[in-house]
Amino acid sequence: MKACVTTASEAETRALGERIGVLLRPGDVVVLDGALGMGKTAFAKGVARALGVTDAVVSPSFAMVREYEGRLRMLHVDVYRLDRFQEVHDLGLDDELGEQAVTVIEWGGRVGALLPPERLVVALEPGDGDDERRVTIEAFGPTWAGRLDGLTAAIGSR
Repeated sequence: MKACVTTASEAETRALGERIGVLLRPGDVVVLDGALGMGKTAFAKGVARALGVTDAVVSPSFAMVREYEGRLRMLHVDVYRLDRFQEVHDLGLDDELGEQAVTVIEWGGRVGALLPPERLVVALEPGDGDDERRVTIEAFGPTWAGRLDGLTAAIGSR
């Protein structure tokens, strides 16, 4: 399943993340892609809110992995600064995937070959207006098959 939606502000991008975050389950992987400033962290903040995270969610750029507790545990990962695939293994990310957490990976397309086949990919691109974003959401794997109706509703809701 692949769908596109346009958000008109950072708040709308965060709200989209929250609507999709409601559908997430332990072990889910959400891959966020897009250029700098496209709203990856804003989307992740919305996901975190849906997962019951009350701590402030910040970009994991320098920490590379941040962990948040909520109704579900969330791992927020940034692989932008990684130069080699081995560094992903060094982070222990492959050990964490599939655990009892939702994993949100910014710049995940850079390590796509290392990601599980079951994942949700969210690509953010500039829209026509200054704050607009075209958000393309693509679900991969059979576990998403039973959630497609919910995902379609979340994407279409405002």
